[in-house]
Amino acid sequence: MDMWPLLLLFVQLCFCSGYEGSGRYAYGDDEDWYSHTYRGTPWCAPIKIKHGDVSCRTPRGEHYRNVMGTRCKIRCKQGYEAQSSEVVCMASKHWSSNYACREIRCPKLDMPINGGYKCSDGSYFNSRCEFFCSPGFTLKGQKTATCRYNTVWSAGVPTCVDIDPPKIKCPNVKDKWAEPGKLTARVTWDTPEGVDTADGILTDVILKGKPSKSDFPEGLHKMSYTVFDRAGNKGSCRFTVRVRVRRCSPLFPPDNGYMKCDSDKDNYGATCEFTCTGGSELRGSAARVCQYGLTWSGTDTTCAPMNINVGVRTAAALLDQFYEKRRLLVISAPTAANHNYRFQMTNLQQAQCGLDLRHVTVIELVGTYPAQVGRIRHNLLSPGLALQLSLTCASSQPHPSQEDVAGHSFFVPHSQLQADVVKVSRLQAAVGEGVVPLWVHGVSLHHGLVLG
Repeated sequence: MDMWPLLLLFVQLCFCSGYEGSGRYAYGDDEDWYSHTYRGTPWCAPIKIKHGDVSCRTPRGEHYRNVMGTRCKIRCKQGYEAQSSEVVCMASKHWSSNYACREIRCPKLDMPINGGYKCSDGSYFNSRCEFFCSPGFTLKGQKTATCRYNTVWSAGVPTCVDIDPPKIKCPNVKDKWAEPGKLTARVTWDTPEGVDTADGILTDVILKGKPSKSDFPEGLHKMSYTVFDRAGNKGSCRFTVRVRVRRCSPLFPPDNGYMKCDSDKDNYGATCEFTCTGGSELRGSAARVCQYGLTWSGTDTTCAPMNINVGVRTAAALLDQFYEKRRLLVISAPTAANHNYRFQMTNLQQAQCGLDLRHVTVIELVGTYPAQVGRIRHNLLSPGLALQLSLTCASSQPHPSQEDVAGHSFFVPHSQLQADVVKVSRLQAAVGEGVVPLWVHGVSLHHGLVLG
């Protein structure tokens, strides 16, 4: 009996260093050794597993591994999956299917619109991907996703939405001063441009308030710009426009006088004119202008009582004192009891007759020469001076008579103080009966009519 096979089996049992399920044996895995050892028995190549291990069972005992009918279970390391969890050695000397351990891979992630992602290990098992959005967009959804053992990502792909409002910077408008004689100022600024942090596209820019290059009145004006992007987000900014008016200290009308101002009375460029009532004369500046330095031009204005010198000898000398006055009203009557005279003195009021008496000085001539008496307020005229004044006022008549001189009203303009009467105006007063006509340069005048 040949002892070599028994001896070979004994050596294999004593010195074999292989282990169950490894698929590796002390005498190697080469095909020639198996062919020589198991001649005539179908066998499969030893299983070599990378990133895993194998456990096999053979129907012919432990010493007939990888022979036909041997079943091997494949186990892969974490992060890997077997193409087949169990394989069988076939009669064709091939295993029933592929048994390699492949690295687990999840499907490739879609790229979020207006964003992206970064992964630690691509799409492989346990790879962690972080999503981000382009500037101006905000992430909506899970920020990270991890590839799990079942080849499914732990979270879906988020979206990037535009929720950031566009930005706009309003102009910085300095205070403006009104122009001379005006209460407004023209204000100009550059229209601001909005910036969208997302796609850079703006749909509307709306201004609340007056546009640039407009005239703004005095005061503080609140303005704003509002911009919109394609997502409907809006951004706004606010600014103010202040218009200032240079103003002088207020002026007041003088005692016994009046003041008339244009514009707003005390603003830069405004002019104020002064006049005095009858019997008063203006001292100082007749007109004053508010200047750039917020001071009034000229000097202070006062209305002082006229110092009428009734001691002069001639009517011309008396009238010369009124050269700067607008008008003189001379009223004559034969007696103080004359009903026309009394009627005039009673009714010569501005509200009744419509005559502005603020600038009129009244001279009364009562009686006939040599008993004629003249009066300017409380100042009495001598009979001779009163007669000269009567004759001067009636000198424009073709044929003046004593009746013409006494009993009529004469309105003497300042031009009459050096020349004849130049115009005629009607006094809006009630007139009584028994009117005696006067003739001045061919114009018929009645009692109560005024030369002016």
